[in-house]
Amino acid sequence: MSQGSNFVDYVKICCRSGHGGAGSSHLHRDILTSKGGPDGGDGGRGGHVILKGNSQLWTLLHLKYRKHVIAENGFPGSSGKSSGRMGKDDVLEVPLGTIARNAETGEVMFEITSEGETKILTQGGRGGLGNWHFKTATAQTPRYSQPGEPGKEEWMVLELKILADVGLVGFPNAGKSTLLSVVSAAKPEIADYAFTTLVPNLGIVSYRDNKSFVMADIPGIIEGASKGKGLGIRFLRHIERNSVLLFMVPADTSRTIKEEYQILLNELQDYNPELMQKPRILAISKSDMLDEELVNEMKQDLPNIPSVFISSVAQKGLLELKDMLWKTINSPA
Repeated sequence: MSQGSNFVDYVKICCRSGHGGAGSSHLHRDILTSKGGPDGGDGGRGGHVILKGNSQLWTLLHLKYRKHVIAENGFPGSSGKSSGRMGKDDVLEVPLGTIARNAETGEVMFEITSEGETKILTQGGRGGLGNWHFKTATAQTPRYSQPGEPGKEEWMVLELKILADVGLVGFPNAGKSTLLSVVSAAKPEIADYAFTTLVPNLGIVSYRDNKSFVMADIPGIIEGASKGKGLGIRFLRHIERNSVLLFMVPADTSRTIKEEYQILLNELQDYNPELMQKPRILAISKSDMLDEELVNEMKQDLPNIPSVFISSVAQKGLLELKDMLWKTINSPA
């Protein structure tokens, strides 16, 4: 199974929470008491459908074929004011960065961002009250109790936005996958044609003194991606969660470095203007083919952001790049 089919960042599931148990209408009876008062207990709550953050997961693949999630119904109350047992919750573990949306309305309900965090996706029905709650001075022996609330059935969409420290932004074939494979243990598919990377790749980049940070290679942007062209918006959303954007422009681009950087920037701006607030670094890749004179000449016409000339293949400028990234990730906002 290739990594492409392993990475799932969107699932639609039908969630059914449990019905609440009915309250009991029992009247107390024993050997000594023939006409006792009400002692019917409450029904138990129906089970919730719950999402729980798990930092060991990085895809929604395990939920792809699970179309129906059904929590247990609550149990009815019984005599002696005994409450019914609560229905068992159905807990779905999801990667950090998972967003829950109502499939009908499109409304974003919440996002799971930390390990062990739990949020109720679909609420179980409340249990009904037993008849002892309804005893009054005038109605000493109420023979009625509440039924449990019905559970809910609703379609939900779960979407994953990758949480990474550095997001690689560039046109197809800018050398992003190659960089990731050289600076981390990730092994993305690499070939010399556009759109090799069809899914985001994550890599842990080791740094000085046993430190590390997470880098995500996001599929190449093409002009018009923000309007849904090419692989478009589905992948642009992964950039939203990165704290630093590393723009990659190859030294052999047919345009100027500045022009290509500006086109990439425009795509991000059109998609989500808030991305403009993120710190940016520019890496000019494939620069092992440049001599010093050419590098100095190109430096005259670079955009006004921190820049570095690198070559993943020749291992050139990579430590300098890591230093810049580390400093930017850890600088106060």
